Amino acid sequence: MYNTNDNTINNTMNNFITANDLKTKGVSAIEPFAKKGLETVITVRGIDTYVVLTTQAFNHLRECELTAALIESERDIKKGKSHKGSIEEHLKRITNG
Repeated sequence: MYNTNDNTINNTMNNFITANDLKTKGVSAIEPFAKKGLETVITVRGIDTYVVLTTQAFNHLRECELTAALIESERDIKKGKSHKGSIEEHLKRITNG
């Protein structure tokens, strides 16, 4: 599982590299952060533009997003904010057709 303790979060503030560093050093510019399970922020002309994650961190992020979506869907169902019906009925409802 991806490590999200406070120390890891605080350390990510120093995980910036420039696009030029990435161009000249390649993946070796990212490896020190990836080995620690940290993301790397790539800056382009001084602007934070890209974030590189390890596959493990990315999968953890996706799992969190899916869990949040499931919780939201379950809340909507409990509040009656859902519809039952066929796909055809759903398409008619959302397209006003």
